[in-house]
Formats: sequence, C-alpha cells, structure tokens
Amino acid sequence: MTPLPYQDISPSRLDALGPEVRRIDVREPDEYTGPLGHLPRAELIPLGTLEVAAAAWPRETPLLLICRSGGRSARAAQLLAHAGFKHLFNLAGGMLAVRAPPPQG
Repeated sequence: MTPLPYQDISPSRLDALGPEVRRIDVREPDEYTGPLGHLPRAELIPLGTLEVAAAAWPRETPLLLICRSGGRSARAAQLLAHAGFKHLFNLAGGMLAVRAPPPQG
C-alpha cells in the first residue's frame, strides 16, 4: 500500500501547526460563510479553482486543506501532491469535526 501524500491532522492538533502553514478552505463560498464558519486565517479557494490558483504557489509551502467533512480536502491534497507540493495536511473530519462538541468524559 502506498503511503498517503499528505498527513491527516485532527482538530485538536491544529494549534501544533505554526503560522507558516497556509490554511486553504476548498468549500464553496456559501459554505465558508455558512453555519460551520471557517478557521481563522483560512483562504477560500473552492476545489474547482484550486489547480489554477495553486499553479503559482511555491511547492515547499506547507498547506492545510479544509472542507466540510474531510473528503474534498483529501482530494485537494491528492491533487496538490500530484502537482509537486511536498508538505500537505488534511483536516480530518473537516469543519464538522472542528465544530463538534467535545466528548463527555
């Protein structure tokens, strides 16, 4: 089995990513401004426009990909890996996981 070209990161570990990690939200504009909101410093670049937008980005810049549930952002990470990006993170569970209430314990 081939290792994934990106690393899944849970919402609880977001603070471990430094400010040098660019936050790319690949949802649609109505989702970005909708009930789930978006992460601070997140840039809205819908998945359909990502390939063109990313063409001029430095390949060494670390990127965190964000979506609603983690599926589109995983596809975005795959796409960017094929384009030569080397430091990719996928927000596991997406904004749904970020906004979920903490587990009771």
